[in-house]
Amino acid sequence: MSVMEDRRAEQKEALAVLIEFNDRVLKNMNIIVKELSGERMEDTNQFLKGIVDALNWEIQVVNGTIELLNEGKERINKEAFNASVVRLGDAIKANEDAAMAEAIKALIPMFENLGAAAREVTA
Repeated sequence: MSVMEDRRAEQKEALAVLIEFNDRVLKNMNIIVKELSGERMEDTNQFLKGIVDALNWEIQVVNGTIELLNEGKERINKEAFNASVVRLGDAIKANEDAAMAEAIKALIPMFENLGAAAREVTA
């Protein structure tokens, strides 16, 4: 196996893990949007941190697999994806629930698309 084939196999493996992980993350993103939109729970901050950690892991996978994800056609627009991630980071820094909820809402379709793209290139 060439280095290229090796790298490709590793990327596919990472995306396979991401696919399983992604559905749960999306479910949690929808829940945290509600909590940040006025239905805060005792553990909302902890829950948010867990989601952000999961998103950061997925973003690392995207960065390591972007050429496979966009092979043949653009499935992930890296600029739009990164801009949405930065928006969430800014909202978290500002510690504004409404802004975090909006930023996560904007990220949901991006991560849905990511799941679909990962499924497509690993099929």
